[in-house]
Amino acid sequence: MSSDAERAWESLLRLHAAVLPRLERAVADGGGLPLSWYDVLLELNDGGGRLTMGQLAERVVLSRTRVSRLVDELVAAGLVAREVNPDDGRSAFAVLTADGRRRFLAGAKAYLPAIDREFAPVGADGVGALAEALERALAAIDPEAPIRWRR
Repeated sequence: MSSDAERAWESLLRLHAAVLPRLERAVADGGGLPLSWYDVLLELNDGGGRLTMGQLAERVVLSRTRVSRLVDELVAAGLVAREVNPDDGRSAFAVLTADGRRRFLAGAKAYLPAIDREFAPVGADGVGALAEALERALAAIDPEAPIRWRR
């Protein structure tokens, strides 16, 4: 690995470790949600409010087992409902409830500005270049990886 590649990898890991707790606090303060819950609610919201458990597991950056546990927690909190898939009795849908959507939107009002604040020191051009470089690296490794803002 080149020294620049090592430096990039180390910086990415350190940035993630530094920013994640700050974003977790923002979401907790703004919407009363753990960031992992917010991520599941985000994917359900973006998926039209309803995804199979398999689709949800593919979209979140967590193991399938962890996604299932999170959905169980969200069901217990009334933010998500499980529905049997009538086309495949072995699978179920995770469905965003009205309360889940409300809490997701409240969290987003805190989360999105927090992301902007964390990256503000880099400047708009720097953030755009960083995003493009990371998206290129991801696409090279996994061309099917979901990238929301693919141009």
